[in-house]
Amino acid sequence: MEAYLWTLIGTGVAFLATTLGSALVYFVKKENKKMNILSLGFASGIMIAAAVWSLLIPSIEMANDNILPVLIGFSLGGLFLYGLDHLIPHLHAHEDAPEGPKSEMNRSTMMFLAVTLHNIPEGMALGLAFALGTQGGSFSLVGAMALAIGMALQNFPEGMAISIPLYQQGKTKNQAFVMGTLSGIVEPIAGIITVVLVGSIGPLMPYFLSFAAGAMIYVVVEELIPESQNGHHGHLGVISFMIGFMLMMVLDITLG
Repeated sequence: MEAYLWTLIGTGVAFLATTLGSALVYFVKKENKKMNILSLGFASGIMIAAAVWSLLIPSIEMANDNILPVLIGFSLGGLFLYGLDHLIPHLHAHEDAPEGPKSEMNRSTMMFLAVTLHNIPEGMALGLAFALGTQGGSFSLVGAMALAIGMALQNFPEGMAISIPLYQQGKTKNQAFVMGTLSGIVEPIAGIITVVLVGSIGPLMPYFLSFAAGAMIYVVVEELIPESQNGHHGHLGVISFMIGFMLMMVLDITLG
C-alpha cells in the first residue's frame, strides 16, 4: 500500500503541474514561439537525464551488471511507443499531417492523443521509482520524489503547449483547459498499473526500468527534440536541453 500511496503522490504532483500549465490558457492569448522552443528543449533534457540516472543505471545495478536484460527492456520500450505511434491516430501540435492510421477525428482530438501518448512512459517511470523507493534499496523515496519534481517541471510548459493551440484552433478556453488537464491524467493511471505489475513480477524489475527508459528516449528523439528545433538548427532549444539535463542530473545525484 505504501508504494501505491507514494505513486499517487508523485504522479499527482506531475499531474498538478500539467493542470497549472493548462490553466495559462486563461491568461495567454497565443503561444510564444521562443518560449515553446525553450520548454520543449528543457523537457527533452529532463527526460533524457531521468532515463539515464533514474532508470537505466538502477536497471544495470539490479541486473548485477548483466547488460542483456537492460538491452531487451530498452528495445521493447522503444518498440512499444513505435507501435502506439502506428496504432493510434495523433497529431503533433505544430504539424499539419497526422500520424497513425487514417481517422475521422478532428485535429484537436488528435493533438490531445499525441500528448497523452508521451505521458505514458513518464507515468511508468514514476511508478517504478516509487516502487523501488519503498523497497528500501539503493533507490530512495527522496530520489523518486526528485524524479517527480523533474517531471513536474517539464509538465508545466507541456500543459500550456497543448491548451493554447487547442484554444487557437477553435476550442473555448474551458474546453482547452480540460483537454490539456486530461492529457496528464494518464500519468497517475500508468504509474499505478506499473506498481501493480512490479508487485507481481518483481524479478523483472531491470526489464521494466529499461523499458520505461527506452520509451522515454523514443518520445524525446521522435517528438520533443525535432519540435524544439522547429525545422532549424537553432541554439535556443539546445541550450534549454542542456539546462534541463543538468537540472535533472543534479536533482538525481544530490537527492537520489
